[in-house]
Order: sequence, then C-alpha cells, then structure tokens
Amino acid sequence: MKMLKSELDNGEAEAIALAVEVEADLLLIDETDGRRIATLYDLPKTGVVGILMRARLDGRIESLRQELDALREDGGFWIAEALYRKSLEVVDE
Repeated sequence: MKMLKSELDNGEAEAIALAVEVEADLLLIDETDGRRIATLYDLPKTGVVGILMRARLDGRIESLRQELDALREDGGFWIAEALYRKSLEVVDE
C-alpha cells in the first residue's frame, strides 16, 4: 500500500488496494497514473467514458455526445479528443 500511496493519491491507492484484495470484477478509475498501476496488477478497469458508452449501448441514455459534452463543459472533466471521437464512433453517434 505504501508503494501505491507514493505514486497515487489516497483515493486511487485505496481503490486499487481494495480491488486487488477482493479480486474485483471491474475497477472504475479515470486518472492516467491510476490506470497504469491498475494494469500492473492485471485489474480489469474502465472509466466514466466506458460506463457512459455501455449506458448508451444499453439504451439507458439517449446521447453519449450530450453526456460527454456536459462532463467537459459543466464538470470540467478532461477527455482526450481521440477518446471522445472514438467513443462516439463505437456507439454510432
């Protein structure tokens, strides 16, 4: 755990430690460093964009574009342009 906390903030370190401990099916994590460390532990992971893509494919939200735009504009959430375009392409928007 000390190694995790030396590279990540407390929340990310705790989330990864718990995911390892309980052998989680999926870890929700967005930060690049956290995702990199989760990969070292072979943890299956997704982020907010992945959750929203699944919601769109399942018909739970009408527009992925609207949700991503709201995250960017209202929530101050940074999404790489390539990820933004690719995620819209995957859900046919």
